[in-house]
Amino acid sequence: MIFYYILFVFFVFIFPGLRTVKQYKQGVVFRFGRIVGTRGPGLSMIIPYFESMRKIDLRTVTLPVPPQKIITKDNVSVDVSAVAYYRITDVIKSIVAIQDVQAAIDQIAQTSLRNIVGKFQLDEILSERETINAEITKILDAFTESWGVVVSSVEIKDIQLPDDMQRAIAKQAEAEREKRAKIISAEGEFLSAQKLADTADIMMAHPIALQLRNLQTLAEIATEKNSTIIFPAQFMGTIKDIQGFLAEEVKK
Repeated sequence: MIFYYILFVFFVFIFPGLRTVKQYKQGVVFRFGRIVGTRGPGLSMIIPYFESMRKIDLRTVTLPVPPQKIITKDNVSVDVSAVAYYRITDVIKSIVAIQDVQAAIDQIAQTSLRNIVGKFQLDEILSERETINAEITKILDAFTESWGVVVSSVEIKDIQLPDDMQRAIAKQAEAEREKRAKIISAEGEFLSAQKLADTADIMMAHPIALQLRNLQTLAEIATEKNSTIIFPAQFMGTIKDIQGFLAEEVKK
């Protein structure tokens, strides 16, 4: 008889009050609708029929922000999507201060994304994503602080441009590459002309250098086993110039 009584007490009064809280969650205990405390991970006991427990996930939540149609500061229509990361730090505030944390953050993230991105021009949106992300995160964190939620970061995931704008950007990039190519080619021509001018000055100061260059050219032609070699006109005086050069060297 006592055994059945114990079983009755266990299944009616003890077993209904047993709660298991996982490591990444925290339980909030309500007694007649009023919060009386929290429970950590593990096996917990509440008063059955008088108390209830709501479990709150403390892990970081990844919240995708759907694409938003935005008009930039320079009147370009773009579709921008993002992703927000947040986690609950105060379980009591997340229950009492807000009805649905995830839905609220989703709506504020969409609104903030449209407001912040609309203040920038298209080029700034494409090149200054970190600045935009920081501003959106700051705004969201200011809203969610009173809810016991911390928004760790908001990242712009994708920017979709109209087809005509994509073609215009492609043409601009192509023109920029052509510009750089022409500048590099012009710089190469300038350096080449400068070197040729320096070479001409040296040959003007030392006429024998030109003749030696001619001999080197003939030697290069001869290595190709050509049957015909054309001598430049000035080469006819090369021997006399070399003899004069050697005579001056002997006198010295």
